[in-house]
Amino acid sequence: MTASQSKYRAWLVHFTAWAVIFGMPLFVTGPDRPLLSGGEYLRFLLIPLSFMVVFYTNYLGLIDRYLTTRRFGRFAGYNVLLIGAVMIGVHLLFRYVLPDTGHRPPMERTWQDALRFFAGNAVLYLLVVGAGVAIRMTGGWYRAEAARQELEHSRTEAELQNLKSQLNPHFLFNTLNNIYSLIQIDVDRAQRSVHELSSLLRYVLYESSRPTVPLKAEVEFLRDYIELMRIRQPRHVRVFVSLPGEPSPTPVAPLLFISLVENAFKHGVSNEKPSYVTIDIHEEGRRLVCRIRNSCFPKSGDSDRSGSGIGLTNLSKRLEMIYPGRYTFEYGQAGDAYQALLCIELPDE
Repeated sequence: MTASQSKYRAWLVHFTAWAVIFGMPLFVTGPDRPLLSGGEYLRFLLIPLSFMVVFYTNYLGLIDRYLTTRRFGRFAGYNVLLIGAVMIGVHLLFRYVLPDTGHRPPMERTWQDALRFFAGNAVLYLLVVGAGVAIRMTGGWYRAEAARQELEHSRTEAELQNLKSQLNPHFLFNTLNNIYSLIQIDVDRAQRSVHELSSLLRYVLYESSRPTVPLKAEVEFLRDYIELMRIRQPRHVRVFVSLPGEPSPTPVAPLLFISLVENAFKHGVSNEKPSYVTIDIHEEGRRLVCRIRNSCFPKSGDSDRSGSGIGLTNLSKRLEMIYPGRYTFEYGQAGDAYQALLCIELPDE
């Protein structure tokens, strides 16, 4: 809801409330309470009109100018003057402009009676002031909360875009490193890999800019990437891949699993020793499960040129922003293997 729509709705509520108050004498009738005459209704209108004067003087002026700026003394003083002036004005109007035309004899009042009468009326006007303060402050709190949530949403979106902008060059850097290594092994395969890389980059640069992509597109992207990684592996490296054959069109956040796959190939492959990488991604009802297990040959220092250290941190932040409370993410070394398990609760279609 926009600010103008919210303001329009608030004034519509005000109009409805005052319409009910002004129309009460027209509905509260009976055999012992006949409909008011024109003069009697005008006398009745003076009271809600005086309430409106006190209410909107506070609502539109005094509250923002004095109460919210913590000038409580001036706020109280101006309200005392306002209520006193309104009460005196109403009393004079009743006495000289719209006197009671009934046959009731005038009541002789002592100063104590007059004091009690004005004190009782003052309490009513103070309640009107309290209502104005409560409504104004509550509306201000809702506006401030809406602004805070909008700011938080904008900050989250900006941070998410920043994480994506980190991930794209990070992915490109890793893939180019792989192709560079492949050039030394098989030039023809390296040329085909460049063509495959163009397809991958098209997905990363264009599709990943959207908030969600179909699961099918994400799976095809992973399949192409794994094939690109597979062709440069030594013979003693075993790669087992299980991806959904017919993935659903369920929307998912793009580039969620690429960091896990990259880490598996980076830390799970040795150029001399037998190695393996197992990748299993499947759907279990409304859950998307990614389970990756690999042999453990961690690289560090100068041997790690991939820059993929940002991968898991990046993924954890993205998961918390996109699927808060709807995912589990566990990873770490278990014996001589490294494993990662990511489960995401997908929204209903």
